[in-house]
Amino acid sequence: MHQPADQPRPSLYYRYQVFDSAPPPADPGIVPALVVGAGPIGLTTALGLAQQGVRCVVLEAERQVSEGSRAIVFTRRSMEILQQAGAAHAVQRMGLPWRHGNSYYRGQPVFRMEAPHSDDERYAPMTNLQQQYLEEFLLDAVARQPLIELRWGHQVSALHRHDEQGVELEIDTPQGPYTQAALWVVAADGARSTLRSLCGLKLEGAAYEGRFVIADIRIDLPLPTERLAFFDPGWNPGNTVLMHREPHGIWRIDYQLPPGETPEQALQPASMKARIDAQLAAIGHAGLPWQMDWSSVYSARALTLPDYVHQRIAFVGDAAHLLPIFGVRGANTGLQDAQNLAWKLGLVLRGLAGPALLPSYSAERVAAAREIIDEAGKSTRFMTPPTRGFRLLRDAVLSLSLTQAFVRPLYHWRTSRPHAYGHSALNAPDDDSALFTAGPAPGAPLPNGRLGDDAYLLDALCGEAAGHFTLLIQGDPPDAGVLACVQRWQQRGVPLPVIQLAAHGVPPALGVRRVLADADGRLQQRLGLPAAGGAYLLRPDQHVCGRWHALSADQLDRALHQALGQP
Repeated sequence: MHQPADQPRPSLYYRYQVFDSAPPPADPGIVPALVVGAGPIGLTTALGLAQQGVRCVVLEAERQVSEGSRAIVFTRRSMEILQQAGAAHAVQRMGLPWRHGNSYYRGQPVFRMEAPHSDDERYAPMTNLQQQYLEEFLLDAVARQPLIELRWGHQVSALHRHDEQGVELEIDTPQGPYTQAALWVVAADGARSTLRSLCGLKLEGAAYEGRFVIADIRIDLPLPTERLAFFDPGWNPGNTVLMHREPHGIWRIDYQLPPGETPEQALQPASMKARIDAQLAAIGHAGLPWQMDWSSVYSARALTLPDYVHQRIAFVGDAAHLLPIFGVRGANTGLQDAQNLAWKLGLVLRGLAGPALLPSYSAERVAAAREIIDEAGKSTRFMTPPTRGFRLLRDAVLSLSLTQAFVRPLYHWRTSRPHAYGHSALNAPDDDSALFTAGPAPGAPLPNGRLGDDAYLLDALCGEAAGHFTLLIQGDPPDAGVLACVQRWQQRGVPLPVIQLAAHGVPPALGVRRVLADADGRLQQRLGLPAAGGAYLLRPDQHVCGRWHALSADQLDRALHQALGQP
């Protein structure tokens, strides 16, 4: 059904991939997890559930991957999540990495952004790739996973039952309807979520007035892969234009519409041609031939559900929140939702979670969404001032930036970042964080670290330890009491691989899954670990549960109870 991930794909491969609609199952039964929506967020959730050993069914109303590029910029953290899902290598091979952004005011460069990067990172700060290719690569990973069944052309039409025992949905297909029951449902059905409507849930927040056209054009522009922002260009006074390079000779141009223009007017071919030609002329490439690939209109919105778990339905991605695209927050935030939910729901379905585990998904991710909305609101108000007062302030900044360097950082677009759950109910109650002078605190994601020419710390966590809690220890193997605690949890059905960092290559001791050579102690220093005896306990999404200079069996036991929602 899919080309192997290591073979090159034609640039428009997705356009020819139309799947057969699956007939209604003869005996639908009750599935443990039903994922509604086969976009990047739904597929990543399904892959995460499968890593927990949970069988799931994915329903997709359409019969192909997304039409048009849609999400195109994926952050380093998203690449790490995609590595755990089994799709990052293909994305990295086709995608375009970048780390700089340039802002222009009336044709003059006024601010250059540079995202941090070091040799400790496998992935660039940003990678550009059209969403349809990402979906194809995730489908390749799904095809390798026997616990996932994907049904194309199956659309949710009604909610028959929804209580603490499970969910029952009516599904429409070209061959007729059927009823599907599930213990849990994941709503990954996008901005116009059918499940959100059927549950009668409302998003909270603000919608902004400004509308933008997205135009993907095929053109040979001799420009680097960077984020380009043009404020108040001569052809679009008072408004903003954004440009991004995509793979296969595609450039995205986002341009703001004047007030009062409808989407139908904006998407008229003559209107789009005039504006795209004007932008190309403004950057010195007038008359360069181009072809339209895809176009759409969007409005900036900053909305979220107040709770992402509604009885037995959990919401992820755009079904849970709608975020302004400035700062590449939409899909990247959704991928963090998917990773966070999958391991927790998987443990719930396996009967290993306590009552606090699944509520922590909503608490952590709603807090992240509200933080993003606050940050994105600042960027959105700068891009599309909602009132005369905001416009006067924005125009003053633009004008001053031509001569005054101190205002130029206000152009920074506050890019998407991994969120730290510093107040999570899952964090260890008695770790040694007060003793650490470096490294991630409880709730923060573990940073990557180079261990060799093509070896990194997260390779082990996203590979052989994918989907598991992990005990990362420094120097000496754990003592007998800690190993006995690890074995007790493993016997209860909670995989807990022990990974040891050592200065030199040594064979794994009893109970140690793998030894990672940290020859120069660089990773030890980055994590703030003592030379011997220090430890980190990591969640299945690589966020830190707790850290210790000297870990005891009782501390590890309490930390695992807490992390499983069993305080």
